[in-house]
Amino acid sequence: MRLSVRHVTTYAYDPAPERCALRLKLYPSVFEAQQVDNWKVSVNGAAVPALLTTGMGDRESIWTAREPQEKVEIIAEGEVTTTDAAGLVRGLREMARPAVFLRESPLATADTAIAALAQGAAGGSTVDRLHALCAAISDTIEYVPGSTDTRTPAALALKRGSGVCQDHAHVMIAGARSMGVPARYVVGYLLAEEDSVTQTHAWAEAFVPELGWIGFDPANRLCPTERYVRLACGLDSDDAAPIRGSLSGHGGEMLVANVDISQTRQAQDQGRQGQNQGQQ
Repeated sequence: MRLSVRHVTTYAYDPAPERCALRLKLYPSVFEAQQVDNWKVSVNGAAVPALLTTGMGDRESIWTAREPQEKVEIIAEGEVTTTDAAGLVRGLREMARPAVFLRESPLATADTAIAALAQGAAGGSTVDRLHALCAAISDTIEYVPGSTDTRTPAALALKRGSGVCQDHAHVMIAGARSMGVPARYVVGYLLAEEDSVTQTHAWAEAFVPELGWIGFDPANRLCPTERYVRLACGLDSDDAAPIRGSLSGHGGEMLVANVDISQTRQAQDQGRQGQNQGQQ
C-alpha cells in the first residue's frame, strides 16, 4: 500500500523564547515491510534533512534557532510504501542489542498487577504468550480519549482501566519485560479502516529470538499491517517522542498538531484495476 502523509505541528509562544532547539525523529523507518518513496521535513519553511541514524535504527536531526521565534511550524510529509508482514520488523538498520530493551523506564515499569496480567497470559510459546498478553490488555483497558495524559505511567493506566494507545503500549511493554522479553515503544501513523479517519498512533514491539522484532497493537487488538507507518522507537513514549525541544527564556506555549494520511490515488487505481482483472 502506498500512503501519503502530511503531519503539521505548530508551536506558538508568548513571549517568544530567546533560543530554541528541537530534536526531530520524524523520518519513517526503512525496512523490508516499509520503504520511503519521498519524504521531507521542514521547520518554518526551511528543509531539515536527517543527520544520522541512531543505534535503534531511527533517523533524526537537530534544528536550532538563536533568535526569538514567536511561532515554530514543523511539517513532515511524503509517501511511504508498506506491506503487511504480520508485524515482523526485518531489515531495520539497527545496532542496539535487544537486551537494551529489558531496562525499566519511568512510564513502562511493571507493578504487581502488570506482572500478574503477564503471568496469566497462557501459551505454549513466547509468541503465543505475547498475543495472549496483547488480548488481555485490550480487554482490560478501555480506549477512552482524554482519560490519561502524556505522563501517565503504565501501572496507573491499568489501575484505572482506561487510556489511549500510549497506555496500551506502555502496559504491553512493561508486561513483556516482566516475562523477560525485550520490548520497546513505537510511534508512527495509522490509516484507520475508514479512509476518512486518520491519526498518529503508538504500539509496542517485542523481541523473539526465532523471529526478531514483532509489533503488537493492543489498542486495535492486532499486529501492525500495511496501514501502519513506523517512525521511531524507544524505551517508552518519552524516549521515542518524534519532537523534543529545549527552550530558554519563554513563557506560555500553545500546541496544535494535525495529521492527514491517505492511500495515494495511484495505489487506489492499481487496486481497482487488479480487482477488475480478477473479476474478468
